[in-house]
Amino acid sequence: MSAGVARHCDTALGWGPSRVGMVGRAAMCVAALLVFCGPLITVFSGAFDHSPDPTKLSLLPNNPSTINFEVAGERGIWGYLVNSLVIAGGGLLLQVSVSVFAAYALARKKFRAQALVMLAVLTTMMLPEEVIAIPLSLTIGQLGLKGTLLGVILPLGAWGFSIFVMTEFMKEIPAELEEAAKVDGAGELRIFAQIVVPLCRPALGVVAVFGFTMIWDQYLLPLIVATEPADYTLTVALASLRSDDQVGPGVVLAGALLALVPSLLVYLSLQKSFLRGITSGAVKG
Repeated sequence: MSAGVARHCDTALGWGPSRVGMVGRAAMCVAALLVFCGPLITVFSGAFDHSPDPTKLSLLPNNPSTINFEVAGERGIWGYLVNSLVIAGGGLLLQVSVSVFAAYALARKKFRAQALVMLAVLTTMMLPEEVIAIPLSLTIGQLGLKGTLLGVILPLGAWGFSIFVMTEFMKEIPAELEEAAKVDGAGELRIFAQIVVPLCRPALGVVAVFGFTMIWDQYLLPLIVATEPADYTLTVALASLRSDDQVGPGVVLAGALLALVPSLLVYLSLQKSFLRGITSGAVKG
């Protein structure tokens, strides 16, 4: 009965089934947009608001000002940002290099205990950071890397997820390409650099985006390596700002906005490669 009444109302209003579905999809999209973009709008608006109210959502700042960034700068936020950028850049470069070489050996070469090596790589992904925090801290101290950016970069050089993604992607490259290159007289290094790596650009986009996000969000590692506040990264500094009673929520939101921008820029710059890499596994078969 109710379904018949609904159809009668739709007919009276001139709405067909397709139009009702379109309105429903539009309503769902608007709801999803509010859910996912609401926090981002709050961060942007509060960062430029002189006296933000964190309990209210506003599209534009009530009292536009850059005072929050000035106060954050007095708290050393720009130095923390530089530390984070250096660590993220160096760590990502090292991580991508290690992943590419390790994946090439695991995917294109045959050797004993190959399955065990891959199992060991995957096992590292199952260990929480808290489990290896103390051994890692002792190792970094013995190497004399405490209080240095290198002490944060080196442990980030190998990540099981990146190696796994690159390995599975390289396995899909036809072996005939390498055989043809060898017939033409190409050496091992030339095949790797001019054939295998260029074909892995979609996977490199995935590894770069996820790797940068993982490195950028690091909290425990920079904390155990740092010996003084000047060694902090932006993530650690934000936690310190939150516990500082002398700064308001606007300063914390300004720091959060600074922390958001690099990740957004990396994703936008690698968006095409990232999407191709994500969807490539769905069309193989």
